[in-house]
Amino acid sequence: MAARNDIKLDDKRSQILAAAEAIISIKGLENTKISDIAQQAGIADSLIYQYFRGKEDLMFSTADARMGEVLRLVNEHLQGIIDARSRISKLIWFHLHHHDTHRGYAGILLFECRSSPNFYKTDAYTKVQHYAALFSDTIEAGINEGLFRSDLDVRLVRDIILGTLDAETISCLGSREIEESVPDLEDIVSLINIMLSKKPEATFDKSDRILLAAEEVFAEKGFAKAKVIDIAKAAHVSEGTVYEYYETKKGLLLSMACNRLKERMDRLSEEFENEHPVQELRTLMRWYFSSLLKDRGFLKIFLLDLQLKKDFYSSCAYRYFKKYISSIENVITRGVARDYFRADVNPRVFRNMVIGAFNHCALRWFIFGFDSKIDKMTEIEDLIDLLSFAVIKN
Repeated sequence: MAARNDIKLDDKRSQILAAAEAIISIKGLENTKISDIAQQAGIADSLIYQYFRGKEDLMFSTADARMGEVLRLVNEHLQGIIDARSRISKLIWFHLHHHDTHRGYAGILLFECRSSPNFYKTDAYTKVQHYAALFSDTIEAGINEGLFRSDLDVRLVRDIILGTLDAETISCLGSREIEESVPDLEDIVSLINIMLSKKPEATFDKSDRILLAAEEVFAEKGFAKAKVIDIAKAAHVSEGTVYEYYETKKGLLLSMACNRLKERMDRLSEEFENEHPVQELRTLMRWYFSSLLKDRGFLKIFLLDLQLKKDFYSSCAYRYFKKYISSIENVITRGVARDYFRADVNPRVFRNMVIGAFNHCALRWFIFGFDSKIDKMTEIEDLIDLLSFAVIKN
């Protein structure tokens, strides 16, 4: 009979894995010795090396076994849940509940495994990817069913959700702001549901439609090869209608550019004023994302060696970092008081969402390489739009 892919593999191996999880979750990998694990398991040190190459391999094997069990359990919990919105809620609840009830494993996975570059080459990480795919597939299904917005970037929304869940675990096990994360379920699901909801259909007059179509056609074909008839077709108007608004193709090009630049300059001036809570929030998020991206070396250290290490949360560095995350909470609180943000938004949960979402995106960029075809600035702006949309009162 094949061994089940959980902690119960064979008696000796099972004993070693359980002992490793117990010891590493308390001491951390760096301070754990093979002899500590052997003593906990009640076996000789040498027996461990019959199964594992060393303590890091043992830790990754523990995560692999646990992740196998997680995948089995979460699929059981999802049985019979057809609706994509309900599946997302169930997945979020499962994650929070599992980490609350398996704190040793949660701490090892987040603070020990995820901070190690070697982890991303293991079978355990492959299982983590399968787990993340449950979220991606559910979001995709919701879009296909017409429940969620059709313009969603599935990968980006998945990173927001998983990043938020990571930040919740950090709040429990790292900074210890909260005792458990399940009580935050409703606040998290509320933000996510708003983010996934369909936007009200935008209404454009003919002039707007022509400008949008012109931008699309010019981008695809270039100004020289673009024809007014192409723009008219894209705008769903007649060619004559285009000329009613714009006498020449060049005039259309300049009008389109003028509108775009004005929009950007207006937004820029608003960002520097920082008087409106919505703009202040967007500025805070953009500043955080862009300031870290400017120094990739520090970003990598921050992602792997600071935020995913427990010692960070008792250091003076964390006190400075907390000033930033407090500023997000403060602007949410002020925005709620001034009736710009929804009254049911939990400021702490939302700032966890902001930090966690960026961490997941940035980590993915590191894994696939900064020189890949991923448009990072576009992802950041999309991320800011989604996060803002989740809190703004409509």
